[in-house]
Amino acid sequence: MKRVELAHILRAASTITSTSDILIVGSQSILGTYDEDELPDEAVGSIEADVAFLGDGAAEKALAVDGAIGEDSGFHQMYGYYGQGVEVDGLVALPEGWQERIVTWQSLSSEPGRALCLEPHDLAISKLVAHREKDLDFVYALIEARLLDPAVLLERLKATEVARPLARRVESWVRAMAARFAD
Repeated sequence: MKRVELAHILRAASTITSTSDILIVGSQSILGTYDEDELPDEAVGSIEADVAFLGDGAAEKALAVDGAIGEDSGFHQMYGYYGQGVEVDGLVALPEGWQERIVTWQSLSSEPGRALCLEPHDLAISKLVAHREKDLDFVYALIEARLLDPAVLLERLKATEVARPLARRVESWVRAMAARFAD
């Protein structure tokens, strides 16, 4: 996904929900920090932006977005990408303090929408905890491109509520990547 496509999703989601601040929690959240030209291909291959909301009515807004511009919608069929409405609470594992590290991104083409994107290390932790192959590939590509610091990932992992066996698996994976890409 490119920033121009994310801007289109933001504009649509903002119009649908009458909300300007839209939380992007999936892999496309990386576009809040980096332009697509600065990112490895594995980081921008998705055609989906996970759109969430903070505060009252978050679940209803996510459902409205999913129905209007979600997967298999007319929007998706017309443009080839889509916004999937999701809820943050209970579905996305994030380190303590993530809200203080939000990266805000907007452009003239996203108005009135404004993206609240996860800081890259917080995003990576959510992906590592999900532990799907596509998520590991995403984080691997960002580490390989030197866009993530494994030491920061380990700190953030300690600040994330996650079952101990999974935390050990994630920690082991991050340490292996740190060793592989050590200077």
